[in-house]
Amino acid sequence: MAVAAVLLAAACGGNASDDSGSVTLTYGLWDDVQQPAYQACADAFTAANPGVTIKIQQAAWDTYWQNLTTQMVSGGAPDVITMQASYYPQFVKNDQLLDIQPMVDADKIDLAQYRPGLAESWVKDGERYGLPKDWDTIAVVYNTALARKAGVDLSDLTWNPADGGTFEKALARLTVDKNGKRGDEPGFDKSRIATYGIVPELNDGSQGQNGWGDLAVSNGWSYIDKNPFGTKYYYDDPRLLETVAWFKSLMDKGYAAPYDKTSTLGIDAVLDSGKGALGITGSWMINTYLGSEKQKYAFAPLPTGPQGRKSAFNGLADVIYAGTKHKDAAWKWVKFLGSTGCQNIVADKAVVFPAITTATDRALAAHTKAGRDVKLFVDEADAKDGTFLLPVSDYGDEINQIVATAMESVWLGQKDPRTALTAANKEVNDLFAAN
Repeated sequence: MAVAAVLLAAACGGNASDDSGSVTLTYGLWDDVQQPAYQACADAFTAANPGVTIKIQQAAWDTYWQNLTTQMVSGGAPDVITMQASYYPQFVKNDQLLDIQPMVDADKIDLAQYRPGLAESWVKDGERYGLPKDWDTIAVVYNTALARKAGVDLSDLTWNPADGGTFEKALARLTVDKNGKRGDEPGFDKSRIATYGIVPELNDGSQGQNGWGDLAVSNGWSYIDKNPFGTKYYYDDPRLLETVAWFKSLMDKGYAAPYDKTSTLGIDAVLDSGKGALGITGSWMINTYLGSEKQKYAFAPLPTGPQGRKSAFNGLADVIYAGTKHKDAAWKWVKFLGSTGCQNIVADKAVVFPAITTATDRALAAHTKAGRDVKLFVDEADAKDGTFLLPVSDYGDEINQIVATAMESVWLGQKDPRTALTAANKEVNDLFAAN
């Protein structure tokens, strides 16, 4: 705590109050697993700045964004907000977020301390809207008992959209019908499944971060012409269409849990029930899976596609509500959140990988000390050409709705991928053409 106090003093620099009285800053957060770590940051911040109290407002993912949209309109949004990169442009467009570039310049914030690619995502038209707080990559999560029983090694699988490669062979082997027949055995009944080989995240918006997006990029696909802030999307690209068709084929073969099951329950609930052998998930879920009391899980790398192994790379940031009445205090809190003072606290709690490179090393060490083997997430982030940034552009909310609706029509068997996604792509690109 003494070391944290020294770092905090350097990060905060004096009285954090905008006025002569005390200040209570509200801080929006959606992950309840992370809340204790950020409460520890808040306690450290308040200890060094007695005039400022941090009140965390936590809500589940869907509720968080619903609330935030309403709060922005009503003028009651949190002073400081945890923000996802694909969401922030819509708030910038409505002048609801504060440009922090002048404060970054004045306080000489070292943006090079963050993992490459993170700080750049938060700049639009020369204005900066957030300081990076963490990052994530994607991996396969699997039930160790089911994988062992099937005799499947998931450590170095390959994938292609034609026959699914060794990845599909593994999924077939992991799938078991109610008569005990596996998906690669004669007599397998795809209509009566006891355990699915994969529980795919199909209700995944316009980005497919937890599955179809990663494999499509490994097949040579690109979301957009420029990232961030391109103006032309490629949801009609054949390399995406054949990837989506492959995911649909897994359901048709009985290897994958159907859309209506996973979209209502969520992949973690299906996996915890023992009715699925593996899924694809992000590093923010490490503690949820490895701390499960229902099943024993481990992580494996994503399969290597025709263009190599590709993981989505994403990072959150802390932003300031433009309507805050405590601009100076809000900036000092954001500055602390983006400093080693807070990110080392978060790292030692081992809940996410912090954005600052040295704090990432601390988080990995904390996981290792706790007996959690999660180095593959860091290896993926470090791999040359191994990651891609999720697209950031205007109209993110509209794009998400358009593409998610089109994908749902495919998963439900109502439309084929070409028909659904060609129409969706035109609708998406018409958003930019009309403005």
